[in-house]
Amino acid sequence: MDGTARAAARKTGDYPGVAQAFLDVARSYSSPLLLGPPLCDELLALIEHMFSEEEAEVARHIKPWMPRTAASLARASGRPLPEVKEVLHRLAHEKYVLISLGEGDGERFVMLPILPGTFEHVLVCRSPDSVTPWHRRFAELYEALYDTGFATQYNRKPVGAVRYIPVGEAISSLPMALPSERLDMIVERYDDFAIGVCQCRLSRQLVGEGCGKMLETCTVMGEFAPALVKEGRMRQASRRDVLEVKAAAEKEGLVTWMMADDGTKSFRCSCSCCGCCCGALRQVTQFNSPGFVAPPHFMPRIDLAACAFCGKCARVCPLGAMEVCGEGEGKIRIHRAERCIGCGLCVVACDKGALTMREVPDFREPPGSFLSYILRNGRNYVANSFKVWRERCRA
Repeated sequence: MDGTARAAARKTGDYPGVAQAFLDVARSYSSPLLLGPPLCDELLALIEHMFSEEEAEVARHIKPWMPRTAASLARASGRPLPEVKEVLHRLAHEKYVLISLGEGDGERFVMLPILPGTFEHVLVCRSPDSVTPWHRRFAELYEALYDTGFATQYNRKPVGAVRYIPVGEAISSLPMALPSERLDMIVERYDDFAIGVCQCRLSRQLVGEGCGKMLETCTVMGEFAPALVKEGRMRQASRRDVLEVKAAAEKEGLVTWMMADDGTKSFRCSCSCCGCCCGALRQVTQFNSPGFVAPPHFMPRIDLAACAFCGKCARVCPLGAMEVCGEGEGKIRIHRAERCIGCGLCVVACDKGALTMREVPDFREPPGSFLSYILRNGRNYVANSFKVWRERCRA
């Protein structure tokens, strides 16, 4: 798809036949505060699927990053509290389109961004067998919205929200690798683990565009894992299980995604990604927008004298960063550094020893905490969101 694809922005007056409740909910999801798409046909179709009109009448009163209790939403919507509680339970604990915080009368409900957030939360599951026709339709409508390229508008200044660590076989020969880049050291910090299906590959499979690579790679470590296991949305796992799953994924050419900061001891999530399905990597492969991914610590170095120009490295690269062009003695190799995530799959694939991993000179270590990450990248988040807001105001 052309990287210039964009959602056709609309105004609420363009939908005279749509209930106001749906329009209000869609307007909240479209907010730059939630990294949202413009109000468009694709967004509205997704909202009308996620919420019934009754549910939208309640959810319309939840604004970005403003948690609400059932009691406050009952007052705002003018509906009986038991009725509102039933609606919120369905949205937060059955459909999973809202996040629930706390319990009892103090339970609060939060609206997540479409991406990252709602998409993943809805499709977290233990097995593809748990997918319903409702989930299948959700995936179809989400993919149509993703294909508009709205998410790339929030990466124009790099935010480095996720990072990829070198595959195990490549990192074993890298003495300069950090503990935060060694999966065996990362998992040692946690006691609880859960494994489920990759939401990105599941979604692509549901729309008939899956790549066929393994699905059970989504991993949660830390205090959230037991809750997901209890809900039946992921299976309980051990450290060994996690390492075995990740090793199997690497053999299929998948690369391990981690959260950008290195300081969260209570919670971490990770998946094994492909360039054709992963929402983060598709921003590069589909839209040429690499700013969501943090720069790598290592990149491949090429010894042209040893290179056979066989193209094995290009075939395994998930981002098309490696390319062999031409014919015969006119063959050339191209390495697109701006697309490279330093995963090392190309080095592992090269049986001529022409590729080695070398440290990037200006590499900055991952932020030591989420606060440090915000201090490093928050300005760009604000600048990107403000630019989106300003462009929409001028439209």
